[in-house]
Amino acid sequence: MPAGEVLAIIDALGNRQVAAWIAGGWAVDALVGEQTRPHRDLDLAIRAEQLDAAIDRLAGLGYRQALDRRPVRLVLEAAGGRAVDLHPVTFDEAGHGRQPGDDGRVFDYPPDAFGEGSIAGVTVRCLTAGQLVRFHLGYEPQAHDRQDMNLLRDRLGIALPDPY
Repeated sequence: MPAGEVLAIIDALGNRQVAAWIAGGWAVDALVGEQTRPHRDLDLAIRAEQLDAAIDRLAGLGYRQALDRRPVRLVLEAAGGRAVDLHPVTFDEAGHGRQPGDDGRVFDYPPDAFGEGSIAGVTVRCLTAGQLVRFHLGYEPQAHDRQDMNLLRDRLGIALPDPY
C-alpha cells in the first residue's frame, strides 16, 4: 500500500465526512513522519455508524468486500493487492470508543487514543503512540511489530513494556 493510495483513501473518506483514524503500521509511520517499511494494507479505526458510507466511498476507488467479520472488522480489497482493514468503533458521549474483538475481547479507545501525524507531508488523523503500544500487548510480537514499537521508542521516546 503506497503512501499516495493512503492519502487518496483518506481524502475520499474526508470528502464524505467519514471520521477515520489511521491505525497499524501506517499510524506508526505517520507519527514518525516518514514511511519506514512497506505496508500490505491500511488499517483504519472508523466510527461504526459511518461504516456504510465508508464502504460506498471506497467502492468508488475500486475497493470491494473481501472479508466480513463485522462487528470486529471488514476488509476491502482492490486491484493490485491493495487492502483496507476497517475497524468499526462505537463512541459514547464522553468520546470513549469500543470495538468488539474476537472471542469476546473488547478494544478500548480512550479519548487520548486519537491524534495526528503526517504521511508524505500531509497531516492525517491517526492513533496516538500510547494507543498503538496498548494494541501491541497481549500477543507474541512479530518482527514488524518489534520494528514499529522500537521506532516509537527511538524516535518519540515512548516507554515500551515487555515483551518489547
